[in-house]
Amino acid sequence: MGKDKNPRRVAENEAMAKLRMLRTSPQKLNLVAAMIRGKKVDRALNELTFSKKRIAIDVRKCLQSAIANAENNHNLDVDELVVTEAYVGKNLTLKRGRPRARGRFGRILKPFSELTIKLRQVEEQA
Repeated sequence: MGKDKNPRRVAENEAMAKLRMLRTSPQKLNLVAAMIRGKKVDRALNELTFSKKRIAIDVRKCLQSAIANAENNHNLDVDELVVTEAYVGKNLTLKRGRPRARGRFGRILKPFSELTIKLRQVEEQA
């Protein structure tokens, strides 16, 4: 009389990794996520490795986590993986401030964001 197994959130030929609390704005993170959308995994890793954006390091870690999930948890072939989705969401925003002239207060918003990467195994056509 145990509980039923939770259904998978992704299809049988997919794997996913999610990274939360990234200290950058979603707009900046989306520029890096757009670089890897729809590309093969090895090509996406190369582009993230040689990118000059600071947040590309964290995106690369998330992609490597998704690859490891695909290989170890779902028995997918790493050479046939493609980044199908890489989307960005908002997270919390730290509100800071700075005193300005004439008794005013300048707001400084420090946003956080989150990243979700989905990989799919696609068989190559001969």
